[in-house]
Parts: sequence; structure tokens; C-alpha cells
Amino acid sequence: MKQWFESEDFWINYAPIMYDDNLWEEAPTVADYVTKIAGLKKGDSVLDAACGVGRIAVELAALGMDVTGVDITKPVLEAAAQSAEDEGVSLTLLNQDLRTFTTDKKFDCAINLYTSFGYCDTEEEDLMILQNIARALKQGGTFIMECTSRETAVMYFTKGEEFDRAGFQVKTEYSVEGAWEGLRSKWTIIPIQAVDENTSGTTPGIITHTYTQRLYSAPDLCKKIISCGFSSANAYGDFDLSPYNQNARMMIIVAKK
Repeated sequence: MKQWFESEDFWINYAPIMYDDNLWEEAPTVADYVTKIAGLKKGDSVLDAACGVGRIAVELAALGMDVTGVDITKPVLEAAAQSAEDEGVSLTLLNQDLRTFTTDKKFDCAINLYTSFGYCDTEEEDLMILQNIARALKQGGTFIMECTSRETAVMYFTKGEEFDRAGFQVKTEYSVEGAWEGLRSKWTIIPIQAVDENTSGTTPGIITHTYTQRLYSAPDLCKKIISCGFSSANAYGDFDLSPYNQNARMMIIVAKK
């Protein structure tokens, strides 16, 4: 049985909402941080593990990097290819499952950004992804992960919100699973046009999706990353490598092979 992130219908419906204008606008800044953290120079190779629509991959390619993007879903890879064409840059795009990903090429840097980790059914599958990323890196290569942690989930928890985006009315609802072992998210989207034109009392076009992200604490995830083939892993509170403390905006992990 396919897991939710393997569903093409999910990405077709939700990608325009998840990748909003603000995310695209911050992409050049994130790409700059990646190059500085990893000490990359033009021509260096970067693996974008779970590249999605190519938001960061395209920017890294524009900076002169040799970028390979891997994703399990064809529609987002098609969007990434279109973005690369629009920007006049070259990307290598692979439609593969990171749980079984293999490559003969060795990379200077690997990235897994925009909270693209922790959605597999089992922790063992999560670790398979980390092991495969480690195998794909050159000795001394850098792995950069951006992820919601258990600590940041607690710090910024909200029960939900409502907003309009990309022509949809969006309602989110969040709840905690177990002892902060997972964060359950329910997203309901309704075409704004359908809401405006509704006179029958029922609104057509409602789409609802629920998923859970496994929450790791920073120390625990750093230890797991090291166990998967890295020599070191450290957590930071933002891409500027500020401390991972009560002021952390997010969890950024920088690991070395």
C-alpha cells in the first residue's frame, strides 16, 4: 500500500498551497546559506534528497553547482524540470524512492530541506533514507537537514489556522500523537470560487488530507544520523548556525561524513 507522500493526486492538489510565494522568495537566501555551510564552489556536486518542485535545486544550479534532485513523485519532478528550464539551468532529476535510493556518483553535499523527513510508517524506513544519503556522499562531504523537531513542535504548537492561498480557502488542524512522538496535521482546502458561488448549502470541491510526521528531538536525531554513517552531526536554530536553544526558529542539522 502506498504511503501518502507517494500519491500524485496529493501533490497535484496541495503543491500550489504548500509552495507559496514566500517560500519561492526565500529560496535564493537558503541556497546561499547551503553553499556557505558546506563550503561549496562552482562545479561541486549537490544531492537534493526529496527535491520537490526544485525550489532550492534550481537556485543552487544557478550558483554553478552540479545538482541532482531525487523525489518519489513524478508531478513535482516535472514542475522542477519546468522551473529549471524557465531559469535556464541544468538539473539531473531522478524519480526514485529515497528508502531504496542508490547511486554510483558521490556528492560533495546533500540536502534534505523544508521538513521533508519523518513521514515514513516506521523509524527503520527513516533510517534507511539517512543511510542512503550517507552512502551517496564523498568522504568529508556535508549533509544539511531542515526539519521540524520535537522541541520546535512544542515551542510553536498551534491548534490550527485558516487562510486563503493560491485560490483556495485553507483550514489546518494540528494535534499531538503519543508523548509528542508525532504531529498530526489535517489540511482541508476548498476552491474560493466554489465558496463564493455556493447557494445550495453544500460546497463542492472540498479536499481533506491527514498525515503524521514523526518527531525527533535534536539530540536523538543527531545520534541517529551518526549511526547511519556520518562522523558528526550538530543542531542549530537557523541557517545562520545560531544556537539551537529557546530562540531557535527551526532545527537545522549539519552533519559530516
